[in-house]
Amino acid sequence: MAVVVETVLFDTAVGWCALAWHQDGIVGACLPQADRAALDERWGKMFPEGHRTAVMPAAADEVRRHLAGEASAMEALVIDYAGVPELYARVYRAARAIPAGTTRTYGELAASIGCPGAARAVGQALGKNPFAPVVPCHRILAAGAKMGGFSAHGGLATKQRLLAIEGAWPLGDTTVALF
Repeated sequence: MAVVVETVLFDTAVGWCALAWHQDGIVGACLPQADRAALDERWGKMFPEGHRTAVMPAAADEVRRHLAGEASAMEALVIDYAGVPELYARVYRAARAIPAGTTRTYGELAASIGCPGAARAVGQALGKNPFAPVVPCHRILAAGAKMGGFSAHGGLATKQRLLAIEGAWPLGDTTVALF
């Protein structure tokens, strides 16, 4: 029996997001995109066979609330890590354990999963994060509280905006403009 993947696209305070899930949990998410058309194009490539629903599932509502700055329970959302390499799954689980309003460096995250010195591998895993913002890769910074990279629409400005929503911005002497 084929697994049915459900998908939903929804507007948030910071742009259009999407979630995909099946009976074992969330199998994909998409950070805010500039508009619905951009999200449709990206999402259609990721989940071409997904069944679109107009019903807002509780998980999407949690993401929407979180991105609006409200307390949410995104950490309670179930993710199905079956489709990702084991190291990546370890990175994603560790990133989810970082509370909203706080940050860690790539090196700290690497050490927390028992791989000290693997900051670049952690960065690569987060750069391919298929579950953002449910897996909050925006909470991970480069050494010295520098922003590091961010592959979502808007790049570092979006990363800063997500951190600001959670109360974790501004940080240190970083001068990248917010919004």
